[in-house]
Amino acid sequence: MNEKRLEGPGPLHREDGALSACGWATQLELAYDRTRIKAPGWRIKEWDYYLVNDGVYAVALTLGDLGYLGLVSASVIDFAQAAYKTTSVITPFPLGRFRLPSTSREGVSSFENGRVSFRFEAGNGERRLHARFAQFDGDDDLVFDAVLSDEPEDTMVIATPWAEDPLAFYYNQKIVAMRARGSFKKGLLVHGFAPDDSFGLLDWGRGVWTRDNTWFWGVAQGWQDGRGGARPGSHCFGLNLGYGFGDTSAASENMAFVDGVCHKLHRVDFGVPEKPAAANARKVADRYDLLAPWHVTDDEGRLDVTFTPLLDRADCINALVVCTDQHQVFGTFDGTVVLDDGTPFRIAGLQGSAEVVHNVY
Repeated sequence: MNEKRLEGPGPLHREDGALSACGWATQLELAYDRTRIKAPGWRIKEWDYYLVNDGVYAVALTLGDLGYLGLVSASVIDFAQAAYKTTSVITPFPLGRFRLPSTSREGVSSFENGRVSFRFEAGNGERRLHARFAQFDGDDDLVFDAVLSDEPEDTMVIATPWAEDPLAFYYNQKIVAMRARGSFKKGLLVHGFAPDDSFGLLDWGRGVWTRDNTWFWGVAQGWQDGRGGARPGSHCFGLNLGYGFGDTSAASENMAFVDGVCHKLHRVDFGVPEKPAAANARKVADRYDLLAPWHVTDDEGRLDVTFTPLLDRADCINALVVCTDQHQVFGTFDGTVVLDDGTPFRIAGLQGSAEVVHNVY
């Protein structure tokens, strides 16, 4: 493996708008500053995505200022029933008016109108999440409150360019396997997230994309004992896998986390089964058999896991200049990850998701 590690402190961008460095890190070593971006404002993408889950439910919240449009979205995933509900509010041309923070470490991300109110507050070692969504599911409102704590020592950070566009970039942090406590209420359903068995993650991203992209992202978090068991109180384990987005020749975003410590992986392949007519498919669901098992491997023989799907959270948006075909598949991971010291770490029944997304912006 020959990947470049980012070193800071310093600005993310040079004066000419190109990335000052490309590579990976375990913290936000380089400082993001929207004013240093030379691309037009309508091309800038900024988003915060949080997910909280235990073995029964997950709640996901997205707050995104995507230049052309603003996206405020909530999902409730019911693992026992293999069901989900996603509801979104779209606003035209926010162009930075969401004023999302330039760092994930502290600050407030918020949005409010007559139907929905989101507030993500980071600081003092905690992340406080609040969401209210009127008529989220028919006449049922959604109210969600959670606190994420015990942030891991290491996170996944990547600074990625696009070879075909010097002004395009992807600066991303994934914080996996924080401890979570809180609850949600949807209509008459009330569910609490207890800190002993609930986990939270953050996908924090800032960037300028090229127009047509397809990416793959997988993430999982939970208790694992390393020998194929999942006993509470053993090891707090996380997995972040991804590819397909930009020029990742300097570094990939693939990592395993054991008790908050990163173990860096190289190139991965999700092994998503293809359908017979895949070569002529225009939609993600027409190309891939998303609910068949995926065989996820790497190029160094360190990752060999099977992802067994439970449900496909499909969400397609077609808003004139913006089209997204998203399939976030929830399920479980089973297999082996070889840690940096050569130790095989067995995972079993690890709850998570793996997605295939095609975007045209």
